[in-house]
Amino acid sequence: MAGKAAAAGAGVLLVTANVGSLFDDPENLQKNWLREFYQVVHAHKPHFMALHCQEFGGKNYEASMSHVDKFVKELLSSDAMKDYNRARVYLDENYKSQEHFTCKWSRKGFIRTRWCITDCAFDLVNIHLFHDASNLIAWETSPSVYSGIRHKALGYVLDRIIDQRFEKVSYFVFGDFNFRLDAKAVVETLCAKATMQTIRAADTNEVVKLIFRESDNDRKVMLQLEKKLFDYFNQDVFRDNNGTALLEFDRELSVFKDRLYELDISFPPSYPYSEDSSQGRQYMNTRCPAWCDRILMSHSAKELILKSENDEKMVIYDHIGPNVCMGDHKEKDAYEVRRFSVKPHCSQEGRQHTEICNPNSCIDKSSPECHIFRLLIVHYASASGLCSRDASHTSLSCMFM
Repeated sequence: MAGKAAAAGAGVLLVTANVGSLFDDPENLQKNWLREFYQVVHAHKPHFMALHCQEFGGKNYEASMSHVDKFVKELLSSDAMKDYNRARVYLDENYKSQEHFTCKWSRKGFIRTRWCITDCAFDLVNIHLFHDASNLIAWETSPSVYSGIRHKALGYVLDRIIDQRFEKVSYFVFGDFNFRLDAKAVVETLCAKATMQTIRAADTNEVVKLIFRESDNDRKVMLQLEKKLFDYFNQDVFRDNNGTALLEFDRELSVFKDRLYELDISFPPSYPYSEDSSQGRQYMNTRCPAWCDRILMSHSAKELILKSENDEKMVIYDHIGPNVCMGDHKEKDAYEVRRFSVKPHCSQEGRQHTEICNPNSCIDKSSPECHIFRLLIVHYASASGLCSRDASHTSLSCMFM
């Protein structure tokens, strides 16, 4: 690996993964996840690797945190990691302390780390934004109210990481953005020729269910929509040709096109996959499938890896375990093979600065943008002598570069 790095540059692997499901079924889902992850590492043999996890410790963290140490130790001691001579792990695990772990009304946030490979400094930002609490509310307007909340939150994060506290450098932002398709537009397209039946609660008159039926064909039910139900009769529409026909409804990133860049998506929606370990390609019928898990970058970061149009062919942007159950999210990776020349001998001391975004650091504590919850960021550097200075500032799809 050292020789390859000196001759051709450093291979860099970025991975993002919402792993909340893994800790609910460690015997099956966790083993599947680790096996698929190790295969990606073995296949690409990156010199530098960053793994961003969200909901680390499980959705019911008080019951699942006991599995965290075992998971981390197995990851660090695995055969896939034997060629790496250093690792940095940032883990928020003191769930008994609301001040340092989380608060009752939020479980999202971000962590930023700064790295330097030879003389090229860049930031890696692990992020987890807000979900759609109700399909019915998401369907009401286009764009949805939830999209507006995520827009505000992501704008806050981007402003935070380019403020005046630290020198501005290129950055990669990857994690669970919870980006959703424009629900109203999707439903209107999928059910263009359907009639809608509205069901209301008897006591409150609140809409609790929408049923879309074909106008003919014996009024076959096409879609049932509830707060946590999105039951469309034909899931193939989300899988055929990797769901690219629905990319036109993936609009949340468009408002940040002047600040963020993403490689072309050529993989199916990453969420919500079935948590049944025997169903690797099946979506749950809880939400409309969407590309929630993404790897984005500043335009200056794009220039680091894409000097010409031909360079894009050197970068792999894909998901992990396409046919294997990996939990409700499919991990994304990105790999770039030849940028960042590596100094084979580096004596620079690593320097660390940590700043975690938590409720006490928010100016407006009613604001939803700024709360850290169960994020894990793991960085590896190989024995080829990568120089790193890492800094977690207050402030996971895979890419192989």
